[in-house]
Amino acid sequence: MEPVLLKRIDIPGMAEIETAVANGAYANLGKGLGMKPADLLEMVKASGLRGRGGAGFPTGAKWGFAAADPKTPRYLVCNADESEPGTFKDRPILERDPHLLLEAMILSGHAIGAEYGFIYIRGEYADAYRILARAVDQAYAKGFLGKDIQGSGTRFECVVHRGAGAYICGEETALLESIEGRRGQPRNKPPFPASVGLFGKPTVINNVETLANVPFIVEKGAAWFKSIGTEKSAGPKLFCVSGRVNRPGVYELPMGTPLRALIKDVCGGVPGAKRIKAVVPGGVSAAFLGPEDLDVTLDFESVAAAGSMFGSGGVIVLDEDDCIVSATLNIMRFFKHESCGKCTPCREGTYWLYNVLHRIEEGGGRAEDLALLLDIADNISGKSCCPLADGAISCVVSSVKKFRTEYERHISEGGCPFAAREAGAAKA
Repeated sequence: MEPVLLKRIDIPGMAEIETAVANGAYANLGKGLGMKPADLLEMVKASGLRGRGGAGFPTGAKWGFAAADPKTPRYLVCNADESEPGTFKDRPILERDPHLLLEAMILSGHAIGAEYGFIYIRGEYADAYRILARAVDQAYAKGFLGKDIQGSGTRFECVVHRGAGAYICGEETALLESIEGRRGQPRNKPPFPASVGLFGKPTVINNVETLANVPFIVEKGAAWFKSIGTEKSAGPKLFCVSGRVNRPGVYELPMGTPLRALIKDVCGGVPGAKRIKAVVPGGVSAAFLGPEDLDVTLDFESVAAAGSMFGSGGVIVLDEDDCIVSATLNIMRFFKHESCGKCTPCREGTYWLYNVLHRIEEGGGRAEDLALLLDIADNISGKSCCPLADGAISCVVSSVKKFRTEYERHISEGGCPFAAREAGAAKA
């Protein structure tokens, strides 16, 4: 397919508004702002657009909840806190085509009746923050943001809010807490943000990629968008691929692209023609897939049926010489560090999962440790305020179940049988 979301990112100077406008940025504002908000909302609903941040919730339905709430003002929040390991799909838009995101927010705000928008960007994205903040200033200067956008009578104000590097703030309610000036910890739900969100008002929260589809839906229509991908997972999708592939990077493909085709045909396969041992299909909150799962199509339903989660589309490939235990330990090190500490099962459970995995990797593993890992995971599952805990145990449960013999080999041999490769990688 021809690029949609990424079609302008290689044009020099696209972060500057003059170049952006000359290449189609803001071209759909007149059409979109000329529509009744309810009609624009119905167009997005009819397109089948689903959230690209992980959960895959229907975008139009989420918008409808907020738009129907009589409380005002309403808010639109863009989640640009892209901190899921293995995920870097939003970064090209933020750094190379920021005006696409701003156009998308103006249109989305119009659809839900929101005059105020916030872009919450992760603290580590220093360049993206600088570029995006400049783009906002330029958009105000050119009349694309403000009280009367291009003489349309529509108002939309936009603020870029920089996070401080907490993974938990990628969770929508923790993000809202952070914007409001409090510690980034998740809220209990219900109530949901669509009715009680930012400053207690109806709020729509979508990530960068989700919103970036809106101008093209306005331009080409819901039927065009629906014609891409699968019946239940429509549209183009950004996949970010890393790990043991010859051509890592961000690729735009239709929803429903086979995993094997993405790795072999798009990314050039595995270096040295080695066998694939495991794949993380949607950022490290998703369960490992094994080589028997390579024919799964990359859409919400198919990946879930394979026992994992489509998530953010962050694909990480491990080959035959990679250690599953070491990879799982590394992932758990991250989750242990990033747990906000609010919920005891997550705060204590990730700590103990890390300790047991570390013991196995370093040669002190015991036969009963595999049952212990699953037992700890069971005591975490479904017992916290937000999805961080359930995401944290996915790698443990799936790796023990799919690669049990590798764990047993660590225990029987008194340490990691792949230590030589890992030592070489650490030295490099």
